[in-house]
Amino acid sequence: MDFGKLNDISKVDFSLPPDHPHTQTVLGRGNSEKIGIWVGCPVWANENWCGKLYPQKTSNKDFLYYYSRQFNCIELNVTHYRIPESRTVDRWYADTPTGFQFCPKIPQQISHELLLENAELPTRYFTETLLRLEDRLGLCFLQLPPHFSPVYAERLMRYLQNFPQEMPLSVEFRHPDWFSGRFLPEVERVFEQMQYLGIGTVITDVSGRRDVLHQCLTNSTAAIRWVGNDLHETDYTRLKAWIARLKTWFSSGLEKLYFWVHEPDNTQAPDAALFVIEELNREAKLNLRKPVLETPKQQNALF
Repeated sequence: MDFGKLNDISKVDFSLPPDHPHTQTVLGRGNSEKIGIWVGCPVWANENWCGKLYPQKTSNKDFLYYYSRQFNCIELNVTHYRIPESRTVDRWYADTPTGFQFCPKIPQQISHELLLENAELPTRYFTETLLRLEDRLGLCFLQLPPHFSPVYAERLMRYLQNFPQEMPLSVEFRHPDWFSGRFLPEVERVFEQMQYLGIGTVITDVSGRRDVLHQCLTNSTAAIRWVGNDLHETDYTRLKAWIARLKTWFSSGLEKLYFWVHEPDNTQAPDAALFVIEELNREAKLNLRKPVLETPKQQNALF
């Protein structure tokens, strides 16, 4: 993910900011006795994972099958570029086990080209197609383009009001003015409507845009897009800070967590995702299933 990418991270303050005032209010309405947790990567098609996450000689057509038996969700970025055919969605369903969840991104045709205006037909086509995933459908998310500022707040609220209620949705904000305080009344109206509609936010943790780490939840689901730096030592301290924050959110009423792990070219994303799962198990006393990452030596012994 190039958004917020920095070549030099030596001067970045990676500390997590305090929670937004909305967060504790929203979490207080949740039920922390039933927590669903999904941790995964942004892709399954990575040949560098053969011999590590997948068996050594896995073919491309089998990547999803093996990925879904290692992780329990996927940040489905492919839908951002085109709406898949129904038969493709049916194949995804068939390749994955019960409990696995796809988290599709709304197509850029809707979010970036139409800017949410006159987007009823492509939105209907997108949602009807992805609803074929049935129990495999997790959280859908709307990534607003970097130039979509609070000036478009009314347009965003109209789109959210008409979005199909049967598809869980969260929104990722990128324009700096959503966080600068310059348009506070407009931003507050958007967040309040999202709370009313049960629509969540996406929180992005990336080196070069610390403002998008807004820590504002508008429902009892946390969706976190975390971007590392090739397993730099700060990756681990950042993830540990997130585990501490999540423990607080769990005890306050968080019901669902989606944690999507990015790394440059994503070769090391499974390593970081495994660390998240291990830390959640250790610090939050959970029993999440861990992926098994093989070393080349281990793989050679199997074939």
